[in-house]
Amino acid sequence: MNFIETEDVVKQFSGHLALNKVSIQVPKGQIFGLLGPNGAGKTTLIRIINRITAPDSGIVRFDGRLLQPGDIYRIGYMPEERGLYKKIKVGEQALYFAQLKGLSRAVARERLKYWFEKFGIGSWWNRKLEELSKGMQQKVQFIITVIHEPGLLIFDEPFSGFDPINADLLKKEILELKDTGKTVIFSTHNMSSVEEICDEIALINRSEVVLSGEVQEIRKRYKTNTFTLTIPTPENGFDVTSDKFKVLDEKDQSGTMKLHIRKVQEISNSDLLTELAKSYEILSFTEEFPSMNEIFINTVSGTNSTQV
Repeated sequence: MNFIETEDVVKQFSGHLALNKVSIQVPKGQIFGLLGPNGAGKTTLIRIINRITAPDSGIVRFDGRLLQPGDIYRIGYMPEERGLYKKIKVGEQALYFAQLKGLSRAVARERLKYWFEKFGIGSWWNRKLEELSKGMQQKVQFIITVIHEPGLLIFDEPFSGFDPINADLLKKEILELKDTGKTVIFSTHNMSSVEEICDEIALINRSEVVLSGEVQEIRKRYKTNTFTLTIPTPENGFDVTSDKFKVLDEKDQSGTMKLHIRKVQEISNSDLLTELAKSYEILSFTEEFPSMNEIFINTVSGTNSTQV
């Protein structure tokens, strides 16, 4: 079942078509990557889901029915441009935002205490936000986003301002939220993060969805029939010739040779391995799949060139 669905959503601003019949399906209990270059329309779509703005046409379904005004209380949204008050104490505004999401002051305080202790930031309660680093402010923003325990969480560039250690901490927290049954929409330019935590993605470019599906299925869809092969270093070098594959690169590494090869015929991986094993001991044999970063660049470059 899908938690969020958009169907043929169109949005235009002063002659600029921000979204052109955009349809996405976000499965319940999964992490969904909403990807695209700057200006592609991602933030506009997120704002429509949050009821910050309305579509010109098309529909949005929320948990199996049409999106309704009260659904905003079941959404946690952390925008790329943070919305906290720099001159107000951290604890005071965290309580304020939690109550805006429908929590009583007592429940809000109890939950905030749990999260502040979990993140090791209890001493920040009475400090003004402007006294904290950007990364520390991000932690506070994350807590305010999740404090009311919404069914849908939307994170727009959540790792901005984080060092690698705290970025990894936040990734683990997002994965834990998924494990508790939460649905997550995750918008980022960091494609390595997409591979690590996203189940499915939709790539928007120039206001349209140009690629969608499960992350691993997409990587397999764009495979190049390229493999990494490791063998003991042959005394006379690698001299196998075959009409079934081509050697792209080879490197000798302290007694072993690593080769990059590409199939040139439609044969199975097992048949390729059998062909290689006739001549050499195989230490490792791995098919290479393109990274999401490579797929992102190639897809966006390709769609842009066809629309010039």
